[in-house]
This record gives sequence, structure tokens and C-alpha cells, in this order.
Amino acid sequence: MTQSNNLLVITYWSFGDALIQAYTLPYVKLIKRQIPSGSRIHLFTLEQRKHAFSQDKIREIKGHLREEGIVWKPYSYSPFGIKMMLKWGYILISLLTLIYMKKISTIHAWCTPAGAIGYILSKLTRRSLVLDSFEPHAEPMVEARQWKPNSLAFKILFNLEKKQAQHASVVIGCVDKMQEYSERKYGVKLKNFYSKPACVNFSLFDVKKAKNEELLEELGLKDKTVCVYAGKFGGSYLKQEIFDFFKVCLDQWENNFRVLLLSAHSRDEVEDWAQKARVPTNIVIQRFVPHDEVPEYVGLGDFAIVPFVPVPSKRYGSPIKTGEYMAMGLPIVITKDISDDSDLIERYKVGFVLRELILSDYQRAVNFLSNNLSATVKNRVLEVAAREKSFDKVALLYRNVYSS
Repeated sequence: MTQSNNLLVITYWSFGDALIQAYTLPYVKLIKRQIPSGSRIHLFTLEQRKHAFSQDKIREIKGHLREEGIVWKPYSYSPFGIKMMLKWGYILISLLTLIYMKKISTIHAWCTPAGAIGYILSKLTRRSLVLDSFEPHAEPMVEARQWKPNSLAFKILFNLEKKQAQHASVVIGCVDKMQEYSERKYGVKLKNFYSKPACVNFSLFDVKKAKNEELLEELGLKDKTVCVYAGKFGGSYLKQEIFDFFKVCLDQWENNFRVLLLSAHSRDEVEDWAQKARVPTNIVIQRFVPHDEVPEYVGLGDFAIVPFVPVPSKRYGSPIKTGEYMAMGLPIVITKDISDDSDLIERYKVGFVLRELILSDYQRAVNFLSNNLSATVKNRVLEVAAREKSFDKVALLYRNVYSS
């Protein structure tokens, strides 16, 4: 790749979304250190109403980012449909103008839907395209039963996945096995391929923040065995099965067990799942906090759960939460074949892999946890996190991408 100057980073998320705050913005700042001094990174986001900021807050964010050489370009989001397709005419013209006016040399697209936008812009402008965190998106939508395999949406996205894989100058997958997937599914051998897991900012997710005494007291978690789950239910994630697992935990630790949910789901939904599993709703503590407060809340836990629906395509993604839990020293219960994380957790004995979503496997997981909530295991989790989930790995990767 030629020496870069200004970059256009494309995402498909809102700036306030955790995927930007935890998984994009920290990496964008790492990229900024690898490109020539004086270069600018223009960050494109699609803003949803639920993540809306006041105009004063937007000005504040833009000011802070500009000091770091990052220019935020927010556009409004609409669901897939006629309205969004019409809106994209305006967005594409705006981005094409930006590329020429700001002398953008490289388009750096985050994940596959954004990669489709990057592909179109790269073809129109002949700018280099870097695909970051490249993973399947069309097939997971079918596996989650949100799309049908013969639907127009699936056909469009799958075809765009193939085309961006063929066209990109550099492809950064979440796992090494993305090369094999691309050849098998798209018939494309990826060129200039790298891989990186979802890594963690250890300055933010600092184990020194664990077991905050005030929060333990406030939430009634002092001297309790606490399972943390930071995420949502449904779609790519399990629902009722999570609460069935909590019931086995409750049977083991009785009134000494608590669940801490960091989730935006309604309390009525949560209580319905809990009642169906015969889990008293008073043991489920629920909060939804800004991302910079998440470490202190995750640090209240004794173990955590990563409950992806174990479908084939999840082998090629990289959950952010795994690294965040590990950075806080928590053993993890995870479903099978999730990224490289399931193998990692099993190999180093820093958690338990659920092979089946059945009572006997939940019991085996709880038995494992009963014997592995010691300081020794916590230190082993921290060692694995430092070795496998460090930003140092990502900085080296971007140095290789942008210096070659």
C-alpha cells in the first residue's frame, strides 16, 4: 500500500454505541499514530435516535476528537428499506466530495456492512480499501432467522461481501480461519491478510477497579457470588437459556448468588425470563451504564457469561466482552465455537465451554466455577488477557499495514 495521508474510516454504528466506544475509537487512535504527522482521520458514523446527543455534546465531542487529528462525520440512520436507499444517494455524494476535497488516500472500513460502503467508494475513486474486522454478516442474519436465504437483503449483502473481499488492498479478519471461509464461501483468496481479536484498553479495564466497596454495598452484592452479563438477549444471543443457567447457579449457591445484568432490556422482559426459569427476580440486579463506567460494574462479578447462539458463522467473529471480562480477572462461561475464544478459555482453563444447552452441561459449568473462583485462577485469567487481548498486538498490526 502507498504511504497514507488522510483516511476515511467508515462504520455502520452510532458514536454512542459500545461498538464505537470499545471496538472502533480506541483502534482509530492507534491508527492515527501510524500515519504521517499532520494527517487527518475522518470518522463516518450512522446515528440512531436512541444514541442521540445534544448539540452541545456533539460540539464537545467534535472538539476533543479534532485535537487528536480525528474529524467526526455523523449521518442519520434509517433501517434497511426504500427510505435508507434514497438517503444513501445523498450520503454517497457527500462522501465522494469529502474524499476528493480532503485528499483521502485510504478508505478503512469497519466490519462487513461498512465494508460494502467502502467497496463502492473505493471503486468510484480508486482509493485503497482496508477491510477491518472482516467477518460474515449475511449468513449470521439467516442463522438468526432475521433474513431468509433467498431474500433480497441477503443476496445484496452476501454479494457485496464477496466483492469487497475480491477488491480490498488489505483484509484484517477477526480470526485466521476467515481466510478459509472466504475461499470456501466466496471463492476468493484474501490478499494481504492479517487477523486480530477484539482487544482491550487495559487503562480503562483496569483490575484495580474491581470489587468497588461502595458499589458492592449499594447493589447488595457484598459477600455474594456474582455472575455478570453485559449485553442483550435474542438475535445472536441466547435468551431463556441464560436464565436456565442462572437457576442452576442459584441451586448451587442459594441466597448467596446474584446476577448483575448490564443491559438496556426492559425490566418486564427480564422478569418474564427469570420467572419462567423459576429464578426470583430480586436476585437479578439490572443497570445500564455509560461505557466508561462498565469496568467498575463488571469488576463486581466473580465470573461472567458470553452467551452467543452457537451457530457456524460465530466462529469467524470476535466478541468484545470476552476480553473485557478477562481484563477484570473473571472466569468465563461461553458457548462452543465462538471465535478463537472458546478454544482459548478451554485450553488455559480460565472458564467453561458449554457444549450443549442442557441442564447437565449447566451443572458441569457450575461445578467448574465452584472450584475455580480463587485468586490463583483470577491471576491466570489476567495473564491470558495480557498475552492474548492487549492493544500492543493491534498497534503492531496497524504499524505493518500502514508502513508497507
